[in-house]
Amino acid sequence: MNKAYQVLIADDEPIIREGIRDAVDWDALGMEVAAEAEDGEEALELALSRPIDIMLVDMNMPFMDGIGLMKRMKEERPECRFVIITGHDEFAYAQEAIRLGVKDYILKPVNADHLIRVLGSVRDELNDRQIQESYLKKASEQIEKNIPLLRERFCLEWMHGLLDEEEALEQLEFLGLPPSKPTQVGIARWPEMAAPQPLMKESDRQLYLFAMENIISELIHPAPCVLFRDHTGWIGICLWGETDVEIAADAEQSIQKYLKLTVNVHMEFVSEGAGAVAAAYEACRDGVFKDAQLSPLVRRARQLIQEQYAVRELTLESFAQVLQVSPVYLSRTLKKELGTSFITLMTQTRIQKAIHLLNSTDLSILDIAERVGYDSQHYFSTAFKKVMGVSPNRYRKGATVQEE
Repeated sequence: MNKAYQVLIADDEPIIREGIRDAVDWDALGMEVAAEAEDGEEALELALSRPIDIMLVDMNMPFMDGIGLMKRMKEERPECRFVIITGHDEFAYAQEAIRLGVKDYILKPVNADHLIRVLGSVRDELNDRQIQESYLKKASEQIEKNIPLLRERFCLEWMHGLLDEEEALEQLEFLGLPPSKPTQVGIARWPEMAAPQPLMKESDRQLYLFAMENIISELIHPAPCVLFRDHTGWIGICLWGETDVEIAADAEQSIQKYLKLTVNVHMEFVSEGAGAVAAAYEACRDGVFKDAQLSPLVRRARQLIQEQYAVRELTLESFAQVLQVSPVYLSRTLKKELGTSFITLMTQTRIQKAIHLLNSTDLSILDIAERVGYDSQHYFSTAFKKVMGVSPNRYRKGATVQEE
C-alpha cells in the first residue's frame, strides 16, 4: 500500500506512550504515529479530526475510558482498528472489547516483539481490506459501465419469456429501471435485416440501426425506456410511463422522413398477470408480420392519415386524389387489408391523438377538438364518446372507459 497507516496512541502515562513510540520501526510496518492523547476525550477529538486507521487504547484513562472511546469511534469511524493496552486486572473488559472489534491485547509493561507482531497482523488485515475494496470498486465500475448492455440483455430475456415475473422485478432496481412491469413493449422491423441478399454493407446496416434507435429514443423521451436488438435484427422497445399513444406511427414517419427507410413499428400495452410481458411482445411480433403484408397503397394511406389527421376538410375523395387512386378502390382496399373504413380509421386516429393531449396537457376540450381536426366541441365529444364510451371531460377526470 502506498499510504502509511495513521496510528493514534491513547494512554494517560507519558512513559507508556514514549515507550510504544520508540519500540517500533513504524516505517517498516508502513505506519506512522499521527497523534498521541493522554485521555479518552482528547483521543476522540484527535481521531475525528484526521483519518486515523489504528488506535492503541489504554483501558483506564481520565474523562473517558477505553471502552467508551471505542464505542464512540465505532459509531463515527467503524473502519478504525483497535489494539488495547491493559493491565492483568483489567481482563474483565475482554468480552465487551471483543464485541467492539478489538484486534488484540498488549499487556503492560509493553513487550516490543508482541506489539510489533500485533501491529503487523493489523496491517495485513487493513491491506486485505484495501485490496478487497479495490476489487469491489473495479467490479462496481465495470458493472456501471456495462449497465446499458445488461439492461438490453435483461429486456431481451424478459420479452422472450426466459425470466419469471418475480425474478425480473427483482433485477429492475439493480439495473436502474422503474420497479414495475413496462407499460408498453414494441418492435421496429426493418425488412433489410431479414433480406437473404442484403442491399448494403453490414457496417452501413448497423449505422442505420443505431440511427433508428436514436429516433425512437427521442420520440419516447422523457419516459424511461430500453431499446435492444432481437436475434432477428429487430429493434425491441420496452418503455415505462406515459407516452404518445401513436408512438409506433410517429416512429415510422420519422424514420421514413429522416432516413428514407420503410420500417414496421408495432406497439402493445402490457396487461396484468403472469407472462403478460412476453405475451405482449409476441403480439408485437404478430403485428409487424401483419403490417409487412400490407400493400404500399395502404401503408401510404395510413402514413398520410397520421400526417394530415388535423386537416378538417380531409375526405375520402381528397385523400384518394393525393394517392392517385379512385375513392372506391381506396375504400375497398382499406376495408380488405385493415378491416375498417376510411372514416373509422380517421376517427380512431383523431381520438388517439386527442387522448394523448387529454393526458399530457391542460388544453381545453375545444382547443383539443380543433387540434385534432373537428369543427366543433360538440361533434368531437360525440365522436369521442362513441369510441371511448365516456365524454372527453369524464375521461380526463379518470372515468372508466369502454373501448370500442
